[in-house]
Amino acid sequence: MDATSELSLDTRAALLNRYQQVRAESVFLTDPLTAEDMQLQSMADASPTKWHLAHTSWFFETFILQRYLQGYRVFDPDYHHLFNSYYNSLGQPFSRPQRGLLSRPDLDQVFAYRGHIDRALEQLLTEEECPGEVASLLTLGLNHEQQHQELLLTDILHAFSINPLLPGYLDEQTDAEPVPEGESAIRWLQVPEDIYTLGSEGDDFHFDNEAPAHQQHLNAFCVASRLVTNREYLDFILDGGYREPRLWLSDGWAWVQQNHAVAPLYWQERGGEWYQFTLAGLLPLDLDAPVSHVSFYEADAFASWAGFRLPTEFEWEVAAWLHRQPNPLSSANLLEKRRYRAVAETASSPRFLGNLWEWTGSAYLSYPGFRASADAVGEYNGKFMCNQMVLRGGSCVTPASHIRISYRNFFYPHQAWQFTGIRLAGDSD
Repeated sequence: MDATSELSLDTRAALLNRYQQVRAESVFLTDPLTAEDMQLQSMADASPTKWHLAHTSWFFETFILQRYLQGYRVFDPDYHHLFNSYYNSLGQPFSRPQRGLLSRPDLDQVFAYRGHIDRALEQLLTEEECPGEVASLLTLGLNHEQQHQELLLTDILHAFSINPLLPGYLDEQTDAEPVPEGESAIRWLQVPEDIYTLGSEGDDFHFDNEAPAHQQHLNAFCVASRLVTNREYLDFILDGGYREPRLWLSDGWAWVQQNHAVAPLYWQERGGEWYQFTLAGLLPLDLDAPVSHVSFYEADAFASWAGFRLPTEFEWEVAAWLHRQPNPLSSANLLEKRRYRAVAETASSPRFLGNLWEWTGSAYLSYPGFRASADAVGEYNGKFMCNQMVLRGGSCVTPASHIRISYRNFFYPHQAWQFTGIRLAGDSD
């Protein structure tokens, strides 16, 4: 869309409706939480729920309202510093590891801030002249808020996991469909050697790191039709997987020793039985469900133990396209299912979207021809292309309207508090 053109009334109405839906979802996700819950920051990688609510509002205020709404008055000038995440070109952000120390503004003030932003956005979309550039920035802001909806849940899971009371975010467990007997055996999906077009281009929304579309030559390979299960990962543990240095990358083995790692992040052994902490509290380990909350180091070590490897992100994308199901989002285990945990998969019906983010063997780097924009928005993705690994596919806490096959997520290899899992790959004969 031409940034200088005016948005039509229909486009404005659609944007406002989408804006209201996304903003309402963020508030809905806080309903089970107390004010004390929303203040928690359990580690430097996480953020308080209250901060997520404020920062997503800061994004709309900073990049849209201050620029495009005539006469707009900021809610509080101090918020520009407090709720800036990492946009250094806009000023020095408040220290990320200390976000949990921000008892002020209190929760009521943060919700008042959200209300102020919502009213101003509604005014911009209904009363003011609205250039085309607003549409692209607003769409980016909504996808940004959906990322924080996912982080809100992953962060509160971690915070609750270190509470001796082991509280649940959910009042009760949401049951998943059982996998029919005999349907769990892995099938190997073959992909032929070829030159494939990867990445995104065109008018459909995608983050800048998904572009430009480009070609890659891939040798023939195969990928597993489902994710690695808890049962299979338990076999790895019982076979001494965490005690065998030859299975691990050098940094991974150092991580095992430093953290005394013996199992995935939220596993607990009690009386010879294994349990997993979830957003529904502590539950018996579901052996048929995919193993979750594993680091890249653990995923890579398991693949070595199993005699396979992790797919590259390019292999993953091609396999996901070639073996996608009809209407893949309708059957995927995503945020709207309200399960908030990974569920067992049917190997005969491969699903590449939802359930768990899947570690790939690819470092997070730019595509050929990538250029970050020269303004502050250019800090969104490009500057993080160092020392991180790519994940694909989305998870059980990813909104359905936010995920697509070309989506590139990225985390450091030691991180496991995200909903991460393992899909194996191999070289075809």
